[in-house]
Amino acid sequence: MDLQRFVDFKEKTIGNVSKVIIGKDKEIELIIVSFLAGGHVLLEDIPGTGKTMMVKAFSKTLDLPFKRIQFTPDLLPSDITGMNFYNQKISDFQFREGPLFSNIVLADEINRATPRTQSSLLEAMEEKQITSDGETRKLNLPFMVLATQNPIESYGTFPLPEAQLDRFFMRLKLGYPTKEEEKTIINKNIGNPLDNIGPIINQEELNYLLENVSQVSINEDVMDYLVEIVRETRNKKEIALGVSPRGSIAVFKASQAYAAINGRDYILPEDIKYVSPYVLNHRIIASGTKNIEDSIELIEEIVDGVKVPLESV
Repeated sequence: MDLQRFVDFKEKTIGNVSKVIIGKDKEIELIIVSFLAGGHVLLEDIPGTGKTMMVKAFSKTLDLPFKRIQFTPDLLPSDITGMNFYNQKISDFQFREGPLFSNIVLADEINRATPRTQSSLLEAMEEKQITSDGETRKLNLPFMVLATQNPIESYGTFPLPEAQLDRFFMRLKLGYPTKEEEKTIINKNIGNPLDNIGPIINQEELNYLLENVSQVSINEDVMDYLVEIVRETRNKKEIALGVSPRGSIAVFKASQAYAAINGRDYILPEDIKYVSPYVLNHRIIASGTKNIEDSIELIEEIVDGVKVPLESV
């Protein structure tokens, strides 16, 4: 396993996307982790913070086909999965692929779609396939959904149910830029900033990273530490619904990817501590948590309360 390839990939990707998205290196790194782990990301923030621009820059950096779906209440499942139509030229039905037949899919304002349409996206995210007119079709790999939603607007929206939220690997917030970052953003947005970036990796190299990230190992003590964090979310009295085993697997996969892009083929407790708040914040139902910041803070509090295993001499 060539770890330098992972490190180079992280540095080049952050460097490239940062030409367009200023001051969000940490968030870009977490999207890289999700991508390598085969997960999907929910970007929850107010409009205008660069969510759509970040997704476009990321897909252009990886040189992968990209599609954007604007979710609205009248959007039908067939609008995103594709449908059979009658082709008069060949006198037969033909399948027209929907926007899900791409590698990077931006699901814009996902909470504006009806539960029926949201559910059709759920199958694609979980199974990497879609079913149309009783026929199952495999999606292109790699496949990643980056969905956005506005947390402050409730009129005309359909909140994502817990089962659907759990399908997302991470939930992130971009937040406002600093004063200096905002000045840089204004200057860089004269013209189209996306024109200034190109791909940094080819398909062969990308396949190597995706195939080898699972080789990162974990020892028994560190695995116990991971499981103990998840178990604490089920025991804490403020939390009505704790993290499921799917969440445990997600923390493990995220830790593998995070260790690899930092040049290690083994997981440290610090990796688990770093990724847990972003992987677990949307997988709990707790009293007093009104937004993503509250949920992240609660997970960080749980992580800080779990004893870190000492390195064996």
